[in-house]
Amino acid sequence: MTALSLRRATEADIPFIMATERKPGYDQFVGRYGADEHMAQLASPSFAYLIGEDTEGSALGFVILMDLNRRDGNACVKRIAVANPERGVGTPLLAGAVDFAFLESNAHRLWLDVVSGNLRAQTVYRKIGFIQEGVLREAALLPDGTRSDFLLMSILRHEWAARRG
Repeated sequence: MTALSLRRATEADIPFIMATERKPGYDQFVGRYGADEHMAQLASPSFAYLIGEDTEGSALGFVILMDLNRRDGNACVKRIAVANPERGVGTPLLAGAVDFAFLESNAHRLWLDVVSGNLRAQTVYRKIGFIQEGVLREAALLPDGTRSDFLLMSILRHEWAARRG
């Protein structure tokens, strides 16, 4: 597993975030926003933009959490992306974001949806402790105009706490 640390993103990180969202092949699985939308969400207390960095301070990936201030404690992993896949960054990046969500907010349940064909991401999510709850049938509109199912997955605060020991 790659050693990385998490920090809150700043406006200066938006070009990195946008470049990572737009990497070749990511359009099938990773959403993307324009700079204005990222700026607005970065400023919102219901969002947390997190940057994963290596020991030299180079950005390796990002996570966007949303709905962190919901009264019912249902927060969402809106987006996760790594700059260079297959280097062991995704698992520690997501693990750090899950820790952040449960340590820094009142989240009780952290959920996400994932395109059914994104097996790499599903493996990472399960490794962290996310459990599949259901299927949102044909809810994903892919860039080529076809539809795919979204898998709904979540981890509960007590499940996270048990995994941490």
